[in-house]
Order: sequence, then C-alpha cells, then structure tokens
Amino acid sequence: MTKLLEQAFERARALPADEQDALAAVLLSMTEGGVGIVPLDDEARAAIREGLEQARRGEFVPAAEIESIWKRYA
Repeated sequence: MTKLLEQAFERARALPADEQDALAAVLLSMTEGGVGIVPLDDEARAAIREGLEQARRGEFVPAAEIESIWKRYA
C-alpha cells in the first residue's frame, strides 16, 4: 500500500461511520469491473469546479424543482 493511500485511510478512520461507508462505496465502485479511474477532461473539471463553487455559495436547486424531476422519471 502506498503512503498516500495509508494517509487517506488514516483520515477516513476519524470520520463518522456514515461518511466512512460513503468513501468505501466510492472506492469499491472505482475498483470493480476493471473500470478504474476515468481521467477528466478540462471541460469536466471546469464543470465540477463551478458546481463546487455554487455549493459553497449556497446556490442549490429548490427542493420543489428536484421533486418534480423525480416524479417525471419515477
């Protein structure tokens, strides 16, 4: 195991159980089926950064709009 992965696990141990489970699910999904890590292009990176900035500013889609989307596809 690499030192970086060891550091990540050490930090993960300090998290609450539900957050540990979320990290475990991500790690497992990345290692199953031979998919591995998919590199992101510049456009995807920019979209992710913008989404994170919107979240930091508290700019979220209203709950009613999300519910209407779920109803369309349920």
